[in-house]
Amino acid sequence: MDSLEPIRITLEQESDFAFRVSFDDTALAPLLTDEPAPLGRDQGPNPSRLLLAAVANCLAASLLFALRKHRNAPGPIHAEICALPMRNKHGRWRIASARATLKLPGHNADYHNLDRVLAQFEDFCIVTQSVRQGIDVEVNVVDGEGRVLFGDKSFEAGA
Repeated sequence: MDSLEPIRITLEQESDFAFRVSFDDTALAPLLTDEPAPLGRDQGPNPSRLLLAAVANCLAASLLFALRKHRNAPGPIHAEICALPMRNKHGRWRIASARATLKLPGHNADYHNLDRVLAQFEDFCIVTQSVRQGIDVEVNVVDGEGRVLFGDKSFEAGA
């Protein structure tokens, strides 16, 4: 990322737990997300799958970036990620840990400065490092007239 512009995403409910995700300020096609049964109809990835996909994708892209930085031209990188959702002490589902495996084609001797690449590539991954540090998420709920129902009421519309 070279920009200090905010990343904006808009979601609109389509039905039950299915949401159409739009990637504002881009030409990207919207994405349909949904929860698996019994809540949803599994019409698209759910938020947990999107989170894991983002972590694995970012790690693979960061590894590719680091490899190319050291004049390597690898073939396709393969990434897998696995997490076991668990209940926390309050009985709520959480992803407490995940295991990502990145597979480089060929042999380690095929790569220049592989030790340096492996020592630094994770630091390039904005998603993994953000998740590891914890992301402070502020939440507001407003009604159709813009009244704040939950969150920071100092910005309530009309107040």
